[in-house]
Amino acid sequence: MKLVRYGKAGQEKPGIIDADGNVRSVVDLINDWDGEHLTAKVLAKIAKINPAKLPLVKPKTRLGPPIARPAKFVAIGLNFADHAAESNLPIPKEPVVFNKWTSCIQGPNDDVMLPKGSVKTDWEVELGVVIGTRARSVSKKDALNHVVGYCLVNDVSEREWQIERGMTWDKGKGFDTFGPIGPWLVTADEVGNPQKLGMWLDVNGVRQQTGNTKTMIFDVATIVSYCSTLMTLEPGDIITTGTPPGVGMGKKPNPVFLKPGDVITLGIDKLGEAKQTVVKFSPPKA
Repeated sequence: MKLVRYGKAGQEKPGIIDADGNVRSVVDLINDWDGEHLTAKVLAKIAKINPAKLPLVKPKTRLGPPIARPAKFVAIGLNFADHAAESNLPIPKEPVVFNKWTSCIQGPNDDVMLPKGSVKTDWEVELGVVIGTRARSVSKKDALNHVVGYCLVNDVSEREWQIERGMTWDKGKGFDTFGPIGPWLVTADEVGNPQKLGMWLDVNGVRQQTGNTKTMIFDVATIVSYCSTLMTLEPGDIITTGTPPGVGMGKKPNPVFLKPGDVITLGIDKLGEAKQTVVKFSPPKA
């Protein structure tokens, strides 16, 4: 199934995508697509329902992030050898783990806002992994049994704050709007092998990134197992698993970064596409 959340920001309601690509509401069946409801029991119950019998959501209704209130948004860096090379960094011997603040999460087609004074904001198409059952020190063999599904993520990154303002990557990864997720969460049974997914990203209609999850240094099972030794992964937690080459920072001879008016389009096989427009910084409303 493809799980979605639709409606105004902060007021999203749960839904699913029918065979024709329409959004159908499941608001009468569950409260939201959060950790409490991303269970095999709930999904099996909804899978038995004919989507045509569910309320149809008005076309062009905004899609929000497909997971509500995740406790953690964990990220993996330098997980493609060619991306590590373009970043002038060695291939890691263990997964590079950092955090994106959950406050950066937004809908797949919402605007990306540049941080105040930023001149080095960059793009990264990534595979997102969503946890369905609690995972604590799980084996690689058992790791995928704890995954409920997958989603498209743009790991938007401010490189000055990430690299030049100290050694903590988190600072450049969690600005508001830096976590577009979706359009939907696709359940693991529908995705199949997560290591056979093509991925791409364009800026202003020009292809910047082309890759495939088969070339990851650390596969999804390894990542989930490794992270579960560092923390208890709870239902609804998101892990974004690294980007292929083609980021702006790696452009030769001169890096290229995002500016107001740029349009980012990205997608992953089976997981849909998203489109974000870059806007200048504006202070929060009182």
